[in-house]
Amino acid sequence: MQRVAIAGFGAIGKVVAEHLDRGIEGLALAAVSARDTARAEAAMAGFACPVPVLPLAQLAEAADIVVDCSDNFATRHAVNRACVSAQKPLVSGAAIRFDGQIAVFDARDRSEPCYHCLFGEGDDFEETRCATMGVFAPLVGIIGASQAAEALKLLASAGDSLAGRLLMLDALAMEWREVRVLKDPECAVCAPGANR
Repeated sequence: MQRVAIAGFGAIGKVVAEHLDRGIEGLALAAVSARDTARAEAAMAGFACPVPVLPLAQLAEAADIVVDCSDNFATRHAVNRACVSAQKPLVSGAAIRFDGQIAVFDARDRSEPCYHCLFGEGDDFEETRCATMGVFAPLVGIIGASQAAEALKLLASAGDSLAGRLLMLDALAMEWREVRVLKDPECAVCAPGANR
């Protein structure tokens, strides 16, 4: 987010939560404790502008673009649902050990896939969090810089976004692979008539 802030694009909001409250349609995040808020504000202290803490649905609705840097599927799916509902682009990035990935899911174009089309909620994916498994520190910077580049390209309507593509980085070999992501016509999140 610092790279986007440095570029001088408008306001930045943040969502701080480590646990998702699944009881409220998956869009509300668990209450943020004073300790979590203080930690988030301390992490953002280097920003030149104040960064408000907002509820997820409100942030997605107010945003031009949402950048997700979370490390668990529940939060990623909640962010995706909020973006699809608000018809906002989602720049998703993840890193674990020596592997990273980045993708753009542009909900403004109903023909594009969403995060759920790629990683279906309830699918049998192993939940491996970087908080417990570790992550190669430079990889976080590479993925974060790539997310910032995609966000800025979307904001400026410059070049081709990663919409419909997943880039995966093997940091040990420093090799990128690209995979096309197809829209799931039966997607529970972005298909016509889906319950969000």
